[in-house]
Amino acid sequence: MQATSKPVPATPPRRTRFIDGLNVAVRLGHRTGLLDKPKLEKTALLDHARHATGLEDFGDPWFERPLEVLLESVAREARLNPAGELAAEKQFHHVLRDRLLTQWWFARHPEILARPLRRPVVIVGPMRSGTTRLHRLLAADPRHAGTRFCNAVDPVPPAPGRIDWRPLKTRAGLAIARLVNPWLDSQHPFGATRADEELGWLTTALDVCAFEAQWHIPSYVRFSEERDAAPLYREFARILRTDAAIMGDAMRPRVLKCPKFAEDVPALLAELPGTRLIVTRREPEDVLASSVSLVAAQSAFQSANLCLERMRVEWERKLALREARMAAALETFDGPLAKVDFVALGRDWQEEIAQIYAALGLTLTDAALQAMGAEQARAANGAHHAHRSQIAGFSAS
Repeated sequence: MQATSKPVPATPPRRTRFIDGLNVAVRLGHRTGLLDKPKLEKTALLDHARHATGLEDFGDPWFERPLEVLLESVAREARLNPAGELAAEKQFHHVLRDRLLTQWWFARHPEILARPLRRPVVIVGPMRSGTTRLHRLLAADPRHAGTRFCNAVDPVPPAPGRIDWRPLKTRAGLAIARLVNPWLDSQHPFGATRADEELGWLTTALDVCAFEAQWHIPSYVRFSEERDAAPLYREFARILRTDAAIMGDAMRPRVLKCPKFAEDVPALLAELPGTRLIVTRREPEDVLASSVSLVAAQSAFQSANLCLERMRVEWERKLALREARMAAALETFDGPLAKVDFVALGRDWQEEIAQIYAALGLTLTDAALQAMGAEQARAANGAHHAHRSQIAGFSAS
């Protein structure tokens, strides 16, 4: 089916009544002293993480400067509402707790970090270009592995012999997230144990990708675009090795994807030699419209500082930057490479999968096609198909 171009939304989405009520409750809590005001300050956040975990080692202190710049940008530019400030504080608590706990794992299990990985299959390309659909099709192949969403957002594995509560915790978190953002499932088909992007692993390293998709933080965005990405992907690779060891799939090629990869291809390849790349493509105006819709929905409940025209300009710039950096990196890439078009994948996914496997030197088995067919049937009934009407609704509201 031929896709038609999407309009860039003209009006931001309305906050939910749940968030309106939460804002009132948070303000009341602050006035009565029943709720402390969020402390979006470096020392307070680091101390909180140490107290919560009983740990001290955050690893390489290179992350402290990005944390400082990010907090400064949030304070000066994001204009968060009370619920947004509370959500931001909880996000920082989560990120810094995960830093301490992952460093604890690395220190106690150095043998994991020395284990080899099978050559991964990495999907790079613009956000909103069919990467999630392609990712899940490829990860469905029994001879491949994918990262569970619960592992991506919570990279700290359970202690040996303990129950892994991450799927249950993530399901609970998604239930709350749906109250906050009713557009959630129409924008991305979530599932606690479904294969998903490793955005959370980059966030643990204070990467910008999760934050810029929900806050107006131009200073931190520019800082991140100009800094060396190598430390981010050193940590990413360590988390990947730990996850592969815990899940017992280190000897199967991991299918990885995150829109930020397009911006950092050389740093990613330096940590994951032998990578097989897949590049996705979709019409730029469709990518832009869908991206602005996603960012607007994620920003709406946290701030009144919403301007869709500003978002459009910023994400047009960001998408062009990623495209240019990816193209420059691919000029010198001499490994296996496949290219996929969004429309072609929608028209005949089996044909596109076959050409991907041929280009990457992989064998496409009947078992793989059967598993992919089941994933395709599951995706066909997903709520994300409502995203086109959602964009139109934003525009008309």
